[in-house]
Amino acid sequence: MTSSTFATARHAQLFDDLLSLFLTEGFTHLTLDTIAARLKCSKSTLYNLAPSKDELVRATTIGFFRRATRDVEAAVEASDGPREQITVYLAAVGRALSGASPQWLADVAAFPPAHEAYEQNTRIAADRVKELIDAGVAAGCFRDVHAAFAADLAATTMVRIQQGAVRDATGLADADAYRELAAILTAGISA
Repeated sequence: MTSSTFATARHAQLFDDLLSLFLTEGFTHLTLDTIAARLKCSKSTLYNLAPSKDELVRATTIGFFRRATRDVEAAVEASDGPREQITVYLAAVGRALSGASPQWLADVAAFPPAHEAYEQNTRIAADRVKELIDAGVAAGCFRDVHAAFAADLAATTMVRIQQGAVRDATGLADADAYRELAAILTAGISA
């Protein structure tokens, strides 16, 4: 193993550990000193990942959504047919977010660079749901619906699920709420 390979592997492991720490505990209350101590590294090692705590949080948030997108799309690719793809897509989004603590979600909502990444990811998810609906309409599996409206409805509900509002209002766990959303959405647009 070359030293650059070791450094890359070490940075990847630190990133994974940092993401795990943030998802579990949030990040606003953590200082760089605390993060370095918890990850058993130096602050200079953290500065190799990002030039500031804010950039570290932003990069970690973006990394979380990239991984989630990769996992969600892999699940969709393994599914068959528009109805199943939408159901699998929404369920996979729920699974991806199930590891995020309420504190992380609150911190993301309160920290503009992380919140921006979250909002961008939600827009991408809405666009993806629209693509899946359009494909289903074209294949004759769904009635001719206004796909952008249906996707916006799904995205709005996804945000409410992620913020805990659906859980508070209904008592549904997030994964169950995503399944219900998929069932209602696909039943409402079925041909």
